[in-house]
Amino acid sequence: MVKVNVDLSKTAPFVAAPEIEGLSHLAKESNKALHNGTGKGNDFLGWVNLPFEITNEHILDIKQAAATLSKDVDVVVVIGIGGSYLGAKAVIDALSNSFSQYTKGAHPHIVYAGQNIGEEYHAELLDFIKTQSVSCIVISKSGTTTEPAIAFRLIKQHIEEKYGKEEAKRRIVAITDESKGALRQLADTEGYKTFVIPDNVGGRYSVLTPVGLLPISVAGFDIAKLVEGARLMAEQCKPEIAFAQNPAEQYATIRNVLYKKGKKIEMLVNFNSKLHFMSEWWKQLYGESEGKENKGIFPAAADFSTDLHSMGQYIQEGERILFETFLGIENVSRDLRVPMDKENLDMLNFLADKHIDDVNKMAELGTILAHIDGGVPAIRLGIEKVDETNLGSLIYFFEKACGISGYMLGVNPFNQPGVEAYKANMFALLDKPGFEEEGKKLRARL
Repeated sequence: MVKVNVDLSKTAPFVAAPEIEGLSHLAKESNKALHNGTGKGNDFLGWVNLPFEITNEHILDIKQAAATLSKDVDVVVVIGIGGSYLGAKAVIDALSNSFSQYTKGAHPHIVYAGQNIGEEYHAELLDFIKTQSVSCIVISKSGTTTEPAIAFRLIKQHIEEKYGKEEAKRRIVAITDESKGALRQLADTEGYKTFVIPDNVGGRYSVLTPVGLLPISVAGFDIAKLVEGARLMAEQCKPEIAFAQNPAEQYATIRNVLYKKGKKIEMLVNFNSKLHFMSEWWKQLYGESEGKENKGIFPAAADFSTDLHSMGQYIQEGERILFETFLGIENVSRDLRVPMDKENLDMLNFLADKHIDDVNKMAELGTILAHIDGGVPAIRLGIEKVDETNLGSLIYFFEKACGISGYMLGVNPFNQPGVEAYKANMFALLDKPGFEEEGKKLRARL
């Protein structure tokens, strides 16, 4: 059975069992509120039962669109920002060969645009695709978000100039609102294939919608297994499942217990470099969901053992305001052992014939124990392996725990009012029509 194993044993020196039990009832009530729609932001709960609602026909439609988009194509540009690209990139990077970008495979390379406003980045992207056969997935509910809208102007122009407007119809797919917005209007006018971002699913919870599923399918991975993994985890995280067997409630509870004890920063740590962007997606999910009303755990992330040689000193002996959540992978897919060396100048022959992963796991365990001794509580989340089913399970687990944790904190986990502040300032400084007076005020402050 696919599961996320939540190990709280290494928090015992810092948290007493009655403290967990005391908040477990709030976690249960928060979980019920997600299912009953009685909490804050209840118009954005479409993700809760989404794994049960994705039909085989829907998956087939996405797979067919992916095949059409990929036909005789070297590169697919995925245009989006935040939740519109991070979830897909997290899954694709985790499942891909670490060096696939240097080789030509059976499926197109996935590259990204619109996640920044870098002039060099986008100019270099256009240079790169000049010699490639290219298509595009553009993801935006409104079509007016500045970063992806600029990128889409550039990529749309490139595709139309290179292939003509008729062929551009095959090479561009839009994922947007069902009936309104600039991108919907453009897609209908131009005749692009479209998929809908559900009104009741926010961007950071959208991995299991076409937002994530289409790019993942284009990359050649099995989205049916991804959805199945999410469905299996959704069953395990229902409110009727007892707290002792409910991983989402357990994780949400321990996070809030530690927060109440002054642990303001959570570091999501992995010992598998393929999971770097899973951490990036997690950071948005939790930061944007919980960071409100001057509340919330600050989500940080680290790739060990790489970052042990840069951040390890602070974690071990810095201010005691953080806790760590270790994301452990129980089994790897390759077999590679440490070779014997006759000279043994590096003094590592004691490791000869050991699996590299065995060494990695001892580094993980040694790190956990060292950091506990240094005063850092440790949670460990374990999944069996990195594949579609387990990643789907992990994604839903994090989403469900995030919704529960946000309600326990007393905030609306499904809005992001603070994100709008930088946008308004940017528009004013760029003299967008209607923002001129505000622009004058801002320049006076600079």
